[in-house]
Amino acid sequence: MTTNGNGGLYGIVAEFEDADSLLVAARQTREAGYKSVRAFTPYHVEGLADLLEKRINMLPYLIPAALFFGAFMGYILQSYTSVFTYQLNVGGRPPDSWPAFMLITFEIAILTAAFVAFFLMFAQNGLPQPYHPIFNAPNIETASHSRFFLCIEVTDQQFDLENTTAFLQGLEPVAVSEVQI
Repeated sequence: MTTNGNGGLYGIVAEFEDADSLLVAARQTREAGYKSVRAFTPYHVEGLADLLEKRINMLPYLIPAALFFGAFMGYILQSYTSVFTYQLNVGGRPPDSWPAFMLITFEIAILTAAFVAFFLMFAQNGLPQPYHPIFNAPNIETASHSRFFLCIEVTDQQFDLENTTAFLQGLEPVAVSEVQI
């Protein structure tokens, strides 16, 4: 796979010892104009997400839509069943007695929204992802417990192998290395 004429290169990764160094580096990377930047940290670093590339989050829009769709379909299912396919006269109520349908309507709405949230979260996070090119970076296993990594991807418009490597080395990391696909 060839990307931007750099062969099988995924990006350049810089390794930092602490979260503060990573935040300073991420801020300088953003100010330098790099957009396709990812960070790998052992825990949540406050303010880091604001410095990295913004991704579109569809969950706040699709979950309420799924909730209303589930409620609508739950009510229609019960109403259709009671009015057209299996009419029962219980206590003299009309066939389409909406108060009796509210509990199931609510439950179907919540269930639909929960399933949509679960599957959308997996889709937006790119899961399951058993392999990612960043796994080829040296010492990346330490990102799960003690080190912080900042990667500028080849897909960035400003990416140039020599200039990007020199830029990352200027941020004073522990190490800078290329990540192959």
